[in-house]
Amino acid sequence: MSEILRLENVSRHFSGLQALRDVTLTVNRGEVLGLIGPNGAGKTTLVNTICGVTPANSGKITFDGKDITRIKTYQAARLGLSRTFQIVQPFAEFTALDNVAAAALFSQPGQSLKMAREQAMAHLVYVGLELQANHPAATLTLAMRKRLELAKALAMKPKLLFLDEVNAGLNSAEVERATKLIHELAASGITIVMIEHLMKVVLNVCTRITVLHNGALIADGAPREVIENPAVVEAYLGQQYAKRNVARG
Repeated sequence: MSEILRLENVSRHFSGLQALRDVTLTVNRGEVLGLIGPNGAGKTTLVNTICGVTPANSGKITFDGKDITRIKTYQAARLGLSRTFQIVQPFAEFTALDNVAAAALFSQPGQSLKMAREQAMAHLVYVGLELQANHPAATLTLAMRKRLELAKALAMKPKLLFLDEVNAGLNSAEVERATKLIHELAASGITIVMIEHLMKVVLNVCTRITVLHNGALIADGAPREVIENPAVVEAYLGQQYAKRNVARG
């Protein structure tokens, strides 16, 4: 399996805070990588650094064979790096359709508005929002706004898709629906890196797990190996989760 993304000793600091510490990581084409760790571990900062929001202070990032260490966000989008955001903030007064069309136009300059809207409608159908296509985003429920966020990310034609806590705030039925969509996306060949706190979802979806703690990579491997790693149990999962996991095994 060939790699699509490589990070080599990537670090990022904000004033006196070391948010990322010499992170070295590869992501392979077609895999679903779970990125987990406690709050403040550096997970979203890592995604921001890859996508050009907060460039690395040191280290190197390579995507699809290109050095993107100092890339701008619009350049990242046009290369095929796409993401959702943990806190969804659609254009509230835009319709769902025009929110998705705007994402398509941002990542694919030069295409017509007509074509962008046609593509947007196809993505809304895929995530089950076709009936809400002409509704202002402000009127959508949280679960619908999460699906709208996914449709916007897909409109950017990603080679690599980052999902930042797409299940946060959803009920069990909504989580199940979101998980089904992630399975379908993975089956379509899109490489996925997902930040997720629900371990049930991580173990259901991910082929590999990476763990960050205090900005440093502390584990990387097969899901079963990672969740039994003493360092991961200590830093994130806790002894109660580990005991339940052993009992199930």
